Amino acid sequence: MKRYEIMDGMRGYFLVFMLINHLVFTGGYWLLFANHNQLAFVEDAQGFVFLSGLLVGMVYSRKMMKDGYFAGSEKVTARAFELYRYAMGIVIAVLAVALVLPNAPQAWFNWIGSTNFDDPMRLAAVATFLFQPTFMDILPQYVVYMLFAPPVIWLCLKGRWAEVMTVSLLLWLAGQLGLQRLVTDPVNSWIMGPDKEGIRVSFNLLGWQIVFFSGLVLGVLTSANKIEWDKVFDPQKTFFPKVAAAVLLFFLPLRILTAHDLMPEAVLAKFATMEVRADFGPVYLLSFPAAAFLVTWLIVAGPKHSHVAVRKAAAVLHWVFTLGFLRLLGRHSLHVYVWHVAIVYGVYYIDQQTPIFSQLEKTLIALFAVATLALPALWRERDKWLSKPPQKATLPAGGN
Repeated sequence: MKRYEIMDGMRGYFLVFMLINHLVFTGGYWLLFANHNQLAFVEDAQGFVFLSGLLVGMVYSRKMMKDGYFAGSEKVTARAFELYRYAMGIVIAVLAVALVLPNAPQAWFNWIGSTNFDDPMRLAAVATFLFQPTFMDILPQYVVYMLFAPPVIWLCLKGRWAEVMTVSLLLWLAGQLGLQRLVTDPVNSWIMGPDKEGIRVSFNLLGWQIVFFSGLVLGVLTSANKIEWDKVFDPQKTFFPKVAAAVLLFFLPLRILTAHDLMPEAVLAKFATMEVRADFGPVYLLSFPAAAFLVTWLIVAGPKHSHVAVRKAAAVLHWVFTLGFLRLLGRHSLHVYVWHVAIVYGVYYIDQQTPIFSQLEKTLIALFAVATLALPALWRERDKWLSKPPQKATLPAGGN
């Protein structure tokens, strides 16, 4: 399967900033503010989930078109169970380390609660994704979405993508209204542990599914050649890019005010109900598509635009998303994501066991952590890096 290098670069970019955002130091650290999420209600998880849906739609729809529904479905299901094994492996690894690392259960209590190998109810909750330790919450939603992906892909191939997106929008609306609590509240009471934790998830599946499945639908339609992208990303057609830019500019001052706790309480009380990250609230539903479309338009159409500023912006984006380091991470995003969890837990443990680091020390630790993200990717590509270049043939002395 052909590699889409800019997509790999984007996934690598999201992984880098995901790590930066997830590192926790006592007193915080300034790199958290060197981030696009300080200027827009757009975060790394949104891009990561959307790109995953896009690639799932592109890759497995081709499999279905070539070999039929069941062959494609089998591949999707196999991938879902692979993700499940990694999701469980992360939890098991952290719990195992907590058994031997001094004070680890106390250091990680806010993230894993009282979870341990002696609590079968909690382990069952972990195994069914009802309890997700902090920063281990992206893979579980992928697994759930992947299980529903085969029939969705098939419906889209049959031309019923509009019905798919209608159902997705209704599910999103149900998530905003909290209808899932009709089921989750009783279950929460039933599985409540001694740490007063029952259901613990960071993402409302009903809300966030619209990110994944909108990407999946676009991926299927792309593979089936149902969208003329040259017309969508025409450098001469700037109406929609301008609308996207206007949406982002509208939210820019609001994001700055909320990021620095400057929004008046009377406004915040209403605004906060629209900006619930866990539910992928309306503010995110408007901001993310605007940012995704504008960035994509700049990358695809920007280089051919008549205005020099647009061409320069496109060149910057292209340079960033084609950096070798980011593409390396993106090619192995699953393994890098798992490794990022280990880094985050390790750094937090060290921070809890030592005196408070200075801002310089925190910055150096964060930069070192970012560099080590490449380790699993380099390991997986070790044959390419370690293989010897082919030797040039040489003629014997005196030869012609």
